Amino acid sequence: MTHHSLARAALAALLATTASAALAQTAAPASPDAAAATHIERIRTLDDAGPQLNAVIVYDAAAAAKAKAAKGALQGRTVLVKDNVETAEWPTTAGSLALKDNATGRDAPLVANLRRAGGVVLGKTNLSEWANIRSSDSTSGWSAVGGLTKNPHAIDRNACGSSSGSGAAIAAGLAWAAIGTETNGSITCPASVNGIVGFKPSVGIVSRTHVVPISSTQDTAGPMTTSVHDAALLLNAIAGQDPADPITLEAKRVADYTAGLATASLQGVRIGVLRKAVGERADIAALFETALADLTRAGAVLVDLDYETPPTFWRSTLPVLMYELREEMDKYLSTRPVADGPRSLADVVAFNKAQPRDELRWFGQDLLEQALTTTDAAAYQENLATIRRMTRAEGIDKLLADNQVAFLIAPTMGPAWSTDLVLGDNFSGRTGAGYLAAIAGYPHLTVPMGAVEGLPIGLSIMGGQWQDHEVLKAGAAYEKARTAKLPTPSFERWKPAGE
Repeated sequence: MTHHSLARAALAALLATTASAALAQTAAPASPDAAAATHIERIRTLDDAGPQLNAVIVYDAAAAAKAKAAKGALQGRTVLVKDNVETAEWPTTAGSLALKDNATGRDAPLVANLRRAGGVVLGKTNLSEWANIRSSDSTSGWSAVGGLTKNPHAIDRNACGSSSGSGAAIAAGLAWAAIGTETNGSITCPASVNGIVGFKPSVGIVSRTHVVPISSTQDTAGPMTTSVHDAALLLNAIAGQDPADPITLEAKRVADYTAGLATASLQGVRIGVLRKAVGERADIAALFETALADLTRAGAVLVDLDYETPPTFWRSTLPVLMYELREEMDKYLSTRPVADGPRSLADVVAFNKAQPRDELRWFGQDLLEQALTTTDAAAYQENLATIRRMTRAEGIDKLLADNQVAFLIAPTMGPAWSTDLVLGDNFSGRTGAGYLAAIAGYPHLTVPMGAVEGLPIGLSIMGGQWQDHEVLKAGAAYEKARTAKLPTPSFERWKPAGE
């Protein structure tokens, strides 16, 4: 990519049209090549230059021609892919200089599915390095390869991680849609704080083969878009069985995740409200009450749930990830069809130590180092059984069954925090309950529900295993009922409302 200057007047004109252009992407492009050309120009003017969002690491200058020739359900729509998912054109780096030459020459099955459906891979998006599993004190959205991703709604605010580039890119209208990945919050958090739709499917709906891994039990890719319909349309394209990923053979999919979205109704649907997940902020609570009022007017029956995760739960979550990270990363790195670069997680740790200025300047790698010593298989199995029980049989399954509700809802996250590379992330307010769906491996949809001081806030809708279609239909019904005004990106530093 080349960086170039842009005249102030031209940039102002581009920013003035960004919001309407992004919304227009939800319809099938009348001219796929023209849409792709517009996205390329927007990347050049908003990502490479102007506010320099750093959302896109690399893009395909020939995407317009490919969009014109594409056939299939996606009709040449452009899709950006998070740079921990392999694509044949470019190296897959996971944001790390250790993998800067990781050109495998292969598509992940989900990308191959995308192309067969007529999607055009526009480029790769930045991410929190190693999908934010490197350090317990990181700054989300930063990687040594891509730099720091900025939130289009306030460029001094965080885009969240690890799918920060995918979230920021779609908020800025740099593509029709993007692929994100999630282990615990890495699709839903960036979608929420960037003011877009993000869908974490049930684990098994989408293949994880040739995706740089963290967890065999929680990892999944999913759509990040401007509407629930588009999330369902993209899910149609990327979902599918994969013999190399056995859980995909167990998944219960539907033929068309867009079916019934346009007519979806909440009339008489009982929905569980996770009140304790609202958090400590009165402004988020007020926004959530507006969403609840919208749902009630749409005919939903709201049921307040008094649920709080047992304190003992948290002791078991990190050891599971640490054990799985070491095992899964060693498998991935040791089987890459690339001669150079790390072959194990231990090699990655050693590489970072040898590159302290480039890799360890802003935060360390304590989690990677902890994973190397988390080797007790019996303890792993016990911890996994504990967190699975607490999030499934004693968690989501129990809440749905005992209260006879179809879904669980809560605010997704608080507003985007000020980015600080020196002090790291500031997750405050105790808002959200997405960890339940993440650890259970169940579907979780976040849909914009308004803003706090111009900063987007999402509404989470979670359901039981394989209830992905039902969750998407509920999200589409909420979109129709929503009365809150949604913010548009400013591409400037944050200012208090009214200033």
